[in-house]
This record gives sequence, structure tokens and C-alpha cells, in this order.
Amino acid sequence: MKDEILTYWEMCARQGMALQRGMYFKNPPSHGIILMSRRKNAPYADEMSEDESILIYEGHDVRRTPEKPDPKNFDQPYFDTNDKASQNGLFASAAEDFKNNEAEAAIFRTYEKMRTGVWTDRGLYRLVNYSYQQDGERMVFKFWMESAGFDSTSTRETSEIETVVSRQIPSWVKQLVYKRDKGKCVICGSEDQLHFDHEFPFSKGGTSVLPENVRILCARHNLEKGAKIE
Repeated sequence: MKDEILTYWEMCARQGMALQRGMYFKNPPSHGIILMSRRKNAPYADEMSEDESILIYEGHDVRRTPEKPDPKNFDQPYFDTNDKASQNGLFASAAEDFKNNEAEAAIFRTYEKMRTGVWTDRGLYRLVNYSYQQDGERMVFKFWMESAGFDSTSTRETSEIETVVSRQIPSWVKQLVYKRDKGKCVICGSEDQLHFDHEFPFSKGGTSVLPENVRILCARHNLEKGAKIE
């Protein structure tokens, strides 16, 4: 569920696997997975537009080996060591197919790291383009992704994409709220199955861009609240 706060192991349980890398490609209509970070010491330069409708996701480096002790000194690879497409290559190929109208856009469940062991579900993003560009003395992939406009495992897409985008709670708000609420449900103090919640519902005119209107609730209290004003 979008905006849910998860521990690493809760995230893995949801996806049914131990997530040990940041990129997992799956052919449509299945959804792949990406793990992103915009923290100060993040290993890759992931970016988001201010309204969070656009994600620019950086490709991943070569594996660290005795021959390549510092992956940042090498071009990001299209192929792996077995001459098969790497995750970078699979993403790039899917973007090319979409641009050439040969396939529908690949969709990815996106998780963003908030701090060590804590992640938030950012929803679904569509892969629409990519570039392979100079970064210092090496080449890196940049994958352009758009908010999918829906947040379910079905391919049903809402016609009100603008509304979906405006409902999104910006990262800076999430960070302030998480720190303020100490990573716990504000009602019962639970630290499990947490969600970011609009205190005054969006459907009734509440806003996503004021920390004062956002709080952390556990799944039980989030469901109990529904759309009513407490």
C-alpha cells in the first residue's frame, strides 16, 4: 500500500523474496521492483521532481571484484559477466521497446529508504525513457519514470492522474512527520504496519504538503479511521 512504512524484512515478506539488490525487472503486465534512496550518502544519484510525478533512477554499477575493487571507476554495464543483459540492460531494452511502441511501459513497485532498516512504499512508476550519459570519467544509466497513476496489482489506471499526484505526501513531509511521531502510531504507539495518514482527509480538502496534516497510524487505526473526521 502506498505511503506505508515498512521494515526491511516486512518489505521482503511483501515481495516474497530477500531483496538484495536495487533493481528487479519483470516483463509487463507483472510489476518489477526498485529500491531507491535520496539520503546524503546514497550510493546512486536518484532524483524526484518536486511533485514526485517523475523519478530519475540511476542504473547500478559493476560488481565489486578483486579486478574491480572500486565500481565507481567503471562504466555501468549493459551486459553482465555471462554476456546476458544486466538489470541495466533489461531496463534500457524495455524503455526502447516502449518508445518504439513495441511494448507497454514496464511498471515498478518503488520503495525509498528512510533510514537504516526503514523503508516507505512510494507506489508504482512507469519506465518511459532512459539515457546512457557521461558522469565524470565514466558512463551511467539514467532511467526516466512517471507515476503510474494507480496503485494496485491490476493494470486498471485511473483517469485522474493529477489527483493521484496531488495526494502524494512529499518526502520532506514524511521525514519531518517520521521524526516528530518517533516512528510510531500516534494513537497506540505500535511500531508495526505503519502508514502515513492525512489527519484531515484529502477527500474533504486536506493537504499533503503540511506536516501538521500528516501523522503516522498503524494499519488497524488507519482502517478504523476511514474517511471520517475524528
